[in-house]
Amino acid sequence: MTSRSAAPVDVLLVEDDPGDELMTREAFEDNKIGNTLHVVRDGEEALDFLFRRGRHADAPRPDLILLDLNLPKYDGRQVLERIKSDPDLTDIPVVVLTTSAAEEDILRSYKLHANAYVTKPVDLDQFIAAVRQIDDFFVQVVRLPRRNG
Repeated sequence: MTSRSAAPVDVLLVEDDPGDELMTREAFEDNKIGNTLHVVRDGEEALDFLFRRGRHADAPRPDLILLDLNLPKYDGRQVLERIKSDPDLTDIPVVVLTTSAAEEDILRSYKLHANAYVTKPVDLDQFIAAVRQIDDFFVQVVRLPRRNG
Protein backbone atom coordinates (compact mmCIF):
# COMPACT_ATOMS: atom_id res chain seq x y z
CA MET A 1 0.00 0.00 0.00
CA THR A 2 1.33 3.42 -0.87
CA SER A 3 0.79 6.53 1.17
CA ARG A 4 -1.80 9.09 0.17
CA SER A 5 0.80 11.75 -0.26
CA ALA A 6 4.51 12.35 0.05
CA ALA A 7 3.77 15.55 1.96
CA PRO A 8 4.18 15.31 5.71
CA VAL A 9 1.08 15.50 7.83
CA ASP A 10 0.67 17.99 10.68
CA VAL A 11 -0.34 16.13 13.84
CA LEU A 12 -1.52 18.01 16.92
CA LEU A 13 -0.85 16.18 20.17
CA VAL A 14 -2.90 17.51 23.08
CA GLU A 15 -1.14 16.00 26.09
CA ASP A 16 -0.31 17.36 29.55
CA ASP A 17 1.82 14.42 30.74
CA PRO A 18 5.50 14.99 29.81
CA GLY A 19 6.16 11.22 29.92
CA ASP A 20 3.36 10.46 27.47
CA GLU A 21 4.51 13.32 25.24
CA LEU A 22 8.03 11.87 25.24
CA MET A 23 6.75 8.37 24.42
CA THR A 24 4.71 9.80 21.53
CA ARG A 25 7.75 11.68 20.22
CA GLU A 26 9.81 8.47 20.49
CA ALA A 27 7.12 6.56 18.63
CA PHE A 28 7.24 9.11 15.82
CA GLU A 29 11.05 8.96 15.70
CA ASP A 30 11.26 5.15 16.00
CA ASN A 31 8.74 4.75 13.22
CA LYS A 32 10.58 7.29 11.05
CA ILE A 33 7.27 9.11 10.80
CA GLY A 34 7.93 12.17 8.65
CA ASN A 35 4.96 13.99 10.08
CA THR A 36 5.28 17.20 12.04
CA LEU A 37 4.23 16.76 15.66
CA HIS A 38 2.91 19.90 17.36
CA VAL A 39 2.33 19.64 21.10
CA VAL A 40 0.02 21.65 23.35
CA ARG A 41 -0.31 20.88 27.04
CA ASP A 42 -3.85 21.82 28.05
CA GLY A 43 -7.32 22.31 26.62
CA GLU A 44 -7.07 26.08 26.46
CA GLU A 45 -3.81 25.92 24.50
CA ALA A 46 -5.37 23.32 22.18
CA LEU A 47 -8.21 25.70 21.35
CA ASP A 48 -5.75 28.59 20.89
CA PHE A 49 -3.78 26.42 18.44
CA LEU A 50 -6.90 25.32 16.53
CA PHE A 51 -8.42 28.79 16.38
CA ARG A 52 -4.99 30.41 15.77
CA ARG A 53 -5.10 32.75 18.74
CA GLY A 54 -2.32 34.42 20.73
CA ARG A 55 1.08 32.78 20.34
CA HIS A 56 -0.49 30.20 18.02
CA ALA A 57 -1.67 32.80 15.48
CA ASP A 58 0.53 31.20 12.79
CA ALA A 59 -0.28 27.59 13.70
CA PRO A 60 -0.88 25.21 10.79
CA ARG A 61 -4.23 23.50 10.48
CA PRO A 62 -3.63 19.97 11.77
CA ASP A 63 -4.47 17.00 9.58
CA LEU A 64 -4.92 14.76 12.63
CA ILE A 65 -5.44 15.42 16.35
CA LEU A 66 -4.31 13.05 19.11
CA LEU A 67 -6.33 14.14 22.14
CA ASP A 68 -5.95 13.18 25.79
CA LEU A 69 -9.15 13.40 27.84
CA ASN A 70 -7.73 14.37 31.22
CA LEU A 71 -6.37 17.87 30.67
CA PRO A 72 -6.12 21.05 32.73
CA LYS A 73 -8.20 24.17 31.95
CA TYR A 74 -10.57 22.50 29.48
CA ASP A 75 -10.73 18.72 29.49
CA GLY A 76 -10.47 16.67 26.32
CA ARG A 77 -14.23 16.15 26.15
CA GLN A 78 -14.78 19.92 26.04
CA VAL A 79 -12.07 20.32 23.40
CA LEU A 80 -13.57 17.49 21.33
CA GLU A 81 -17.00 19.06 21.55
CA ARG A 82 -15.64 22.43 20.34
CA ILE A 83 -13.74 20.80 17.45
CA LYS A 84 -16.69 18.76 16.23
CA SER A 85 -19.17 21.65 16.54
CA ASP A 86 -17.04 24.10 14.54
CA PRO A 87 -17.67 24.00 10.77
CA ASP A 88 -14.02 24.83 10.03
CA LEU A 89 -12.61 22.08 12.28
CA THR A 90 -15.21 19.31 12.26
CA ASP A 91 -13.57 17.43 9.38
CA ILE A 92 -10.23 17.01 11.19
CA PRO A 93 -9.98 13.43 12.45
CA VAL A 94 -9.63 13.23 16.23
CA VAL A 95 -8.16 10.17 17.92
CA VAL A 96 -8.77 10.13 21.66
CA LEU A 97 -5.52 8.76 23.12
CA THR A 98 -6.01 8.42 26.86
CA THR A 99 -5.36 6.27 29.90
CA SER A 100 -9.09 5.95 30.58
CA ALA A 101 -10.71 2.64 29.71
CA ALA A 102 -14.00 3.72 31.32
CA GLU A 103 -17.01 2.76 29.22
CA GLU A 104 -18.62 6.16 29.91
CA ASP A 105 -15.55 7.96 28.47
CA ILE A 106 -15.55 5.74 25.39
CA LEU A 107 -19.27 6.21 24.80
CA ARG A 108 -19.18 9.97 25.40
CA SER A 109 -16.18 10.41 23.09
CA TYR A 110 -17.96 8.64 20.24
CA LYS A 111 -21.16 10.59 20.93
CA LEU A 112 -19.03 13.74 20.57
CA HIS A 113 -17.88 12.33 17.19
CA ALA A 114 -14.36 11.18 17.98
CA ASN A 115 -13.00 9.24 15.01
CA ALA A 116 -11.30 6.64 17.21
CA TYR A 117 -10.69 5.89 20.89
CA VAL A 118 -7.38 4.34 21.93
CA THR A 119 -6.46 3.47 25.51
CA LYS A 120 -2.80 4.25 26.10
CA PRO A 121 -0.75 1.14 26.78
CA VAL A 122 1.48 1.52 29.85
CA ASP A 123 4.35 -0.43 28.27
CA LEU A 124 6.66 1.69 26.07
CA ASP A 125 6.87 -0.85 23.23
CA GLN A 126 3.09 -1.26 23.16
CA PHE A 127 2.64 2.52 23.28
CA ILE A 128 5.00 2.95 20.32
CA ALA A 129 3.14 0.20 18.46
CA ALA A 130 -0.21 1.90 19.14
CA VAL A 131 1.02 5.28 17.84
CA ARG A 132 2.52 3.53 14.79
CA GLN A 133 -0.84 1.86 14.09
CA ILE A 134 -2.66 5.19 14.40
CA ASP A 135 -0.18 6.70 11.94
CA ASP A 136 -0.42 3.75 9.57
CA PHE A 137 -4.20 3.91 9.55
CA PHE A 138 -4.87 7.66 9.49
CA VAL A 139 -1.94 8.66 7.29
CA GLN A 140 -1.30 5.66 5.06
CA VAL A 141 -4.73 4.01 4.70
CA VAL A 142 -7.45 6.58 5.25
CA ARG A 143 -8.00 9.47 2.86
CA LEU A 144 -7.91 12.71 4.84
CA PRO A 145 -9.70 15.85 3.66
CA ARG A 146 -7.60 18.25 1.65
CA ARG A 147 -6.23 21.20 3.57
CA ASN A 148 -7.87 24.52 2.92
CA GLY A 149 -5.66 26.67 5.00
